[in-house]
Amino acid sequence: MASENLDETDRALIALLQQDAGQAYAALGKAVGLSAGAAHERVRKLRERGVVRRTTVEVDPKALGLGVLAFVMVESSAWMGDSAEAFAAIPEIEEAHIIAGSASVLVKVRTATTEQLQDVLRRLYAVEGVNGTQATVSLETFFERPPSPATPPV
Repeated sequence: MASENLDETDRALIALLQQDAGQAYAALGKAVGLSAGAAHERVRKLRERGVVRRTTVEVDPKALGLGVLAFVMVESSAWMGDSAEAFAAIPEIEEAHIIAGSASVLVKVRTATTEQLQDVLRRLYAVEGVNGTQATVSLETFFERPPSPATPPV
């Protein structure tokens, strides 16, 4: 999706949805100078084009008892680009990225305890091609945020 296809109204709608995806189309429209119907149509088109991928809620992981956050560098003996399903099958993995550098994959893991993190690391070794991991446990998260639609890239 090319960013030049997003106008200021699209960007404003995206920013509003990121703040509260449950807003009524009337409120969204009013905020950007559109009718409720026009706002609904704009959001529908953003979804259709894949700009808005899903509507969800943000939950505090600690409220769910998931106080351990780790970023794990996964080392491999083979190309890992075809391994997305294997990583997705481990429910504690929130994100997985193919990366450049000494490791092949970077995963973001949340668990309740370090013992559960250790279990995730064991299960990572079961993924074909994985021959090492290096985990970094986060002590505190300053902030997490979604990408900002406000400013188009230069």
